[in-house]
Amino acid sequence: MQLQVARIGKPHGIRGEVTVQVLTDAPEDRFVPGTEFVVEPASAGPLTVNSARWNKDILLLGFDGIDTRNDAETLRGAKLFIETEELDEDDDEGWYEHELVGLEARVGSRVVGKVAALNTMPVQDLLLVKTPEGEEILIPFVEQIVPEVNVEEGFILLTPPDGLFELNLDQDAAPETEGKA
Repeated sequence: MQLQVARIGKPHGIRGEVTVQVLTDAPEDRFVPGTEFVVEPASAGPLTVNSARWNKDILLLGFDGIDTRNDAETLRGAKLFIETEELDEDDDEGWYEHELVGLEARVGSRVVGKVAALNTMPVQDLLLVKTPEGEEILIPFVEQIVPEVNVEEGFILLTPPDGLFELNLDQDAAPETEGKA
């Protein structure tokens, strides 16, 4: 099984570097020169890191054979993966997206949806929960709101604050009164 660790963004400069959205807790271990990534789409890879540096809060990577801005542009949107055999199985600090996607989201014993994605953000991670009605709700992935993750039994337990599930609803249904007399 493969684990996504990054998504390539836009080119940076003229020498083939790209920005990346980091999806791992250990970028200093994952993005070192010589590391080879499986790439999606497969036509863009595999890619081997030849340089990695931080520019403020943005990770910039250079890859073997990607020497110009035009080369780098062809990588935009590509996803970088590692083989899960490389993962440290003793890490009990958190969960990977592939472990969470598909789990039932429960409030008490009531099923309110399924986890569709894990959005890794700078401040806190967000779970994307899809309700049976097809609505997508973003849930802060913090212990106060998600006190239990039970991968073995296939669920997460939620203790959402009032209004969390209604927060994302009806925003597009606002009355169109602007510009009408």
